[in-house]
Amino acid sequence: MTVANSAQMEGFLYDRVSRHVMGLVESGTLKPGDRAPSLRQLSQQLKVSITTVKQAYVALEDQGVLSVRPQSGFYVNNRVEQAPQVQLRSTTSFKPRKVRFGELFEEIFQIANDPNIVPLGAAVPSVDLMPVKGLIRATNRAASRLAESVLDYCFPPGNAELRRQIARQYLQLGMSVSPDDVIVTSGATEALHLCLQAVTRRGDIIAVESPTYFSVLRLIERMGLLAVEIDTDPETGMRLDALENVLETMDVKAILSVPNFNNPTGALMPEENKRRMAELIAEHNIPLIEDDVYGELYFDEQRPPVIKKFDTNGLVLTCSSFSKTLAPGYRIGWVLAGRYRDEVLEWKQATTSAVASLTQQAVSDYLRSGEYERHLVRMRKAFREQVEKMRFTVAHHFPEGTRMTNPRGGFVLWVEMPRGVDCLDVFNRALEAGISITPGIIFSATRRYRNFIRISCGHSWSAEIEQAVKKLGEIVAA
Repeated sequence: MTVANSAQMEGFLYDRVSRHVMGLVESGTLKPGDRAPSLRQLSQQLKVSITTVKQAYVALEDQGVLSVRPQSGFYVNNRVEQAPQVQLRSTTSFKPRKVRFGELFEEIFQIANDPNIVPLGAAVPSVDLMPVKGLIRATNRAASRLAESVLDYCFPPGNAELRRQIARQYLQLGMSVSPDDVIVTSGATEALHLCLQAVTRRGDIIAVESPTYFSVLRLIERMGLLAVEIDTDPETGMRLDALENVLETMDVKAILSVPNFNNPTGALMPEENKRRMAELIAEHNIPLIEDDVYGELYFDEQRPPVIKKFDTNGLVLTCSSFSKTLAPGYRIGWVLAGRYRDEVLEWKQATTSAVASLTQQAVSDYLRSGEYERHLVRMRKAFREQVEKMRFTVAHHFPEGTRMTNPRGGFVLWVEMPRGVDCLDVFNRALEAGISITPGIIFSATRRYRNFIRISCGHSWSAEIEQAVKKLGEIVAA
């Protein structure tokens, strides 16, 4: 077994123990004050080593879920109070809407660059979770070995070796992807933009999840498109019955979905739904733009498949990037555009023309080194723990009536505040206190979710973040 596979297996066993205990707490089997199963008991039950169980218990202690009593064992903390899950709401509007959020978009992005604000708003992974040293080594190797080529243009579809490395990643999903299928972009947002340009024209109707990532709504706004929102389950993603109803009654030109860990809900579409989605778009001959930027950040033991795996007609355009997993500032994304490859490539050539040569070569070098998989194991573990810690802290400090999601991947939390609480009021009051959050209405073209906020768990847990969440709870309660 390779070192990478050994680390990955260790991570799976460790996560298995943590998820098992969390499940007992969340189901009420273990209540505040109860003694957790002994190390030996859980070791035998789950068929893992006592060391693995102890490591998981220590991590749960760090998260505030368990506390240790000398000579007695681990106990569920009395302060653990689980907020109920966000529930499915009917959101589909049978009237496509224009999107208008310009000033609020600008303010949110401006806040994201302020180092004096506690960063619970922008969905940005902390730099201290990134493989800084490994990336610097890869960048230095690229700069010294390929000095001339990294200073020259790298025209579409992008660096050949990078495209080969990206294509290889899809082998783990049982997919056969050719390097020629990969078009390198400047991040996932450009990939989404190019896909929308390739399959739509001004005035067209686009079906989107509700809630959906606000940058998608911003693209729709700037391109003069109309958004129709589809009912979306907080746990399983877009409701296919609601989508089918819309496809039969409206002239929808494209669908845009985040099936793996939707932003902001963290929803994961079941595999059978993904198969049905592929069948549905084939029946209606409608392209699906699939945003898979969070796909590698899963908390379970296996990477969830993309819808493109079940696409036999080339109708799925899958977009992703390394911005959430490796280096946001390197701006390396890509698209597998299926039958629309030529159109996407032409739009890429006509707009940004090229992607930075040095960062493409550096990421290619880093992927080839084998360090990426080991890094992902550590990052998944960190995000899972940070999300759980945030959930318990919100549950403890926010007022009664608060609900929240329970993501199975990614690093954002969708929080439903008690009725009557206005997200813009919370946003402004939090900002006055030096804290950023993202207001819920910005995730809907129809300005729904007025009593929702999104909290990012992308930064490593600290006393500052804990105090900020406590302060948020006070603001919501007030």
